[in-house]
Amino acid sequence: MTHITEHKRIHLIGIGGCSMSGLASILKNRGYYVQGSDRAESPFTERLKELGVPVFIGHDAKNIGDCDLIIFSAAIKSDNVERAEAKRRGIPELERSEALGQLTEGYESVVGIAGCHGKTTITSMLALICEQGGPDATVHIGGFVDFLNGGVRLGAHDMFITEACEYVESFLTLRPTIALINNIDNDHLDYYGDMEHIVAAFKKFAALLPENGLLIGNTDDFRVRALMAEHTGRKLSYGMKDADYTLANITYDDNGCPGFDIMFRGEKLMHIQLRIPGEHSVMNAIAAAAVAREIGADDKCIVSALNAFHNTRRRFEYYGERNGVKYYHDYGHHPSEIAATMKAASNVKHNKLFCVFQCNSYTRAKTLFLNDVTCFNLADETLVPDIYPGREKDNGSVHARDMVAAINAGGGHATYLGTFENIRDYLDSHASAGDLVVTIGSGDVYIQTKKLL
Repeated sequence: MTHITEHKRIHLIGIGGCSMSGLASILKNRGYYVQGSDRAESPFTERLKELGVPVFIGHDAKNIGDCDLIIFSAAIKSDNVERAEAKRRGIPELERSEALGQLTEGYESVVGIAGCHGKTTITSMLALICEQGGPDATVHIGGFVDFLNGGVRLGAHDMFITEACEYVESFLTLRPTIALINNIDNDHLDYYGDMEHIVAAFKKFAALLPENGLLIGNTDDFRVRALMAEHTGRKLSYGMKDADYTLANITYDDNGCPGFDIMFRGEKLMHIQLRIPGEHSVMNAIAAAAVAREIGADDKCIVSALNAFHNTRRRFEYYGERNGVKYYHDYGHHPSEIAATMKAASNVKHNKLFCVFQCNSYTRAKTLFLNDVTCFNLADETLVPDIYPGREKDNGSVHARDMVAAINAGGGHATYLGTFENIRDYLDSHASAGDLVVTIGSGDVYIQTKKLL
């Protein structure tokens, strides 16, 4: 089997993605020659260039040069011209998750942050705890974090903290000594097919822990609770109640930002006042605190970091104001994430709440947004453009109008507008000063949001 340590010059295909760019930074820090390519520029490619990593925009067989190993992301298919050239030349390849798993082998402690929702924020919170006096860990994040100017914190070589992504079971390449599971939900059905296979993957992830490993789980989630009950090794739970780590005295300010006490087995540990909104942010914070205490951070450091934490980009991120209307954007693309975002938005002081939802992929539209769609019901109006295709092609089996019908059937108030130009015209005509617009989706809606402004 190909191993990174057998090579010196590495070319990453899809280097502009958050996880791939972080991997590139770690490899460069370890002394490898690193370069890569992607179809378009991104904040991550700009950061890599600042670090001295050559980045080619556009895929071309010549990009590989004299590299002796190819690493590719899950989105890069075998017919990619650079992968085809590597095969022709006999250059070995590794998928991103395999490469990440190999990198973690050299660390004494490996913390894997898993769950269908919240793992980027939890991992980012842990990175800030490390920055503000916690353990000097290397942290790998699936998003752009402003205080890191990217998606990775380079620390000592004895502790590695990483998002453990469940997509195509990629987290099974890791060898965690501490594993956190925040939730288990019906995402990535294009790969898993059904809920049973998703749960099975998370059980396999928990089973990766060594005999002295630790499983930390959110027992408010009934699937995680069941998995925790079956786990025979060391474990700690967190949740609103009936867990090792619990919450008390939750309040919200005018911006929807919560303050709360973190309790451990009935005793108050600390009071947190977050600068980010939403009940889901509370759960992310208690998860981060539980992990941080296990890896050696003291409570004062945890309080200081969580009180100062700002969201990762594209997580309920404030984008600006137009005609007195405030615009936020969130990466959420699953009904559970959307419901959490809308609840957070409803706690922000506003008059009327508009949601703009761009669904990323036809498969996701068919499996998640055609039946029992209630996640938009807190919005006064939901505006829907055409589906963003992502990695798929339109076979005509589903349309954005079908999602609009499902949202309305579920008690929401949705309108199909097709393009973001139409949405901008609609908001200019219907939104007034004091209103709030939240754009949601994992496609290019974040770019379109800037156009709305």
